[in-house]
Amino acid sequence: MAWQDKCADKLVSVEQAIGTISSGDVVHVAPYSTTPVTLCNAMKERARQGSLTDVRIDHPAAAVSWTDPDLRDALRLKDNYATPPNRAACHAGHMDYLPIGIWKSWEIPAGFDPNPDVFLVPVSPPNEQGFCSFGSGVWLSKTASRKAKRVIAEVHPEFIRTYGENFIHVDEIDLFVIPEEQPAGEPPPPTSDEDVAAVEAICTQVAVELINDGDTLQMGVGTVSASLGMFLDFRNDLGVQTELITGGIVDLVERGIVNGSRKTLHPNRVVGSACVVMPQEELDRIHENPYFELYDFGHTDDLRRLIQQENFVAVNNALVIDLTGQVSAEALDHRPYTGVGGQTVFMLAGAYSKGGKSVSVLPSSAIPSGTTQRLSRIVPTLGAGAAVTVPRTYVDYVVTEHGIAELRGKTLAQRAHALVDIAHPDFREELLSEARRLYHA
Repeated sequence: MAWQDKCADKLVSVEQAIGTISSGDVVHVAPYSTTPVTLCNAMKERARQGSLTDVRIDHPAAAVSWTDPDLRDALRLKDNYATPPNRAACHAGHMDYLPIGIWKSWEIPAGFDPNPDVFLVPVSPPNEQGFCSFGSGVWLSKTASRKAKRVIAEVHPEFIRTYGENFIHVDEIDLFVIPEEQPAGEPPPPTSDEDVAAVEAICTQVAVELINDGDTLQMGVGTVSASLGMFLDFRNDLGVQTELITGGIVDLVERGIVNGSRKTLHPNRVVGSACVVMPQEELDRIHENPYFELYDFGHTDDLRRLIQQENFVAVNNALVIDLTGQVSAEALDHRPYTGVGGQTVFMLAGAYSKGGKSVSVLPSSAIPSGTTQRLSRIVPTLGAGAAVTVPRTYVDYVVTEHGIAELRGKTLAQRAHALVDIAHPDFREELLSEARRLYHA
């Protein structure tokens, strides 16, 4: 019997499903790469028609725009990321930005509603036992579906299944809808030759100088750190214990380079919460692959668990770093640009781990879009109101295309000199002058 027949009493149109949402409700939405776009678009359309008011949208890393001017009287977004569709609205005060760095397995993170009225989530069709998967990303979906008063699910036949806790039973879902076919997304912006060269130089240094055979790795989703998997093919017995599983890891598993044989946690398994920046061909190879396990954020980002992992190397992107090693990875001055995610927790774990390291990576400079002015990403001090994503006391190494600065055990003056040495050459003289003025370097 087809799943549609088995779930006929719960299968409704998109309009009927969204029609169960009332003004004043709190609606939690599955994050980022598993955003249920059809349900989101239907709710936005209903709001535009004037039949919804005062609805709060709790949508971590929202991949759709909730902040269009014609929606502001009906919908209010609360998000822990300033994503591209909503970033300008965030800066203008038209959404509520929630800095989150702590994830607990027993609750929706503080600041989001602990018991939302509705949870919107995409899932696979149920199997013969009645279990759906959350596809390529569990994120917060296990917790949110347990805490929400009502769960509405889009059914995606292409969703993969994995091991771990990537499942939800049909009995836990109130309504199912068939999603509309979505147009292809915008292609990513082209990458300059300079950016490609910087990524290659940084990842090569990290792979050769800072990662050892047998280490367990966490790699962030930023442009540089997400590329690291492509540079590890000469290593042996690596493990992966991360939040986001990025491209190239499945190749390393199939070649035996990543086997988890020396992992303290989940030995012989690649563990994360979601697969991102990954082509469908790689996702298909992860489907029902016993080496891959996906869990809720509250499991993968649990600091108490992570610090038990020995030889744990955390590698994460930074936006800017000051001369003492303070890392801002979520904001430009006082304006949120992305979000904290799990970076703080993983960097703390890397710094604390026996034999571990915390590594911040970034190109030494940037030319902001629409300008021709080059700016240093190593700065004398962070700007007024800037968020410190990782305190300097938990940053062991900083890597740019110009070298590696070891900060662990260094004085302020020594840190400043080490960071000046890996800054872009155009800014070193100015940075050294500021290092002398501020830190007597």
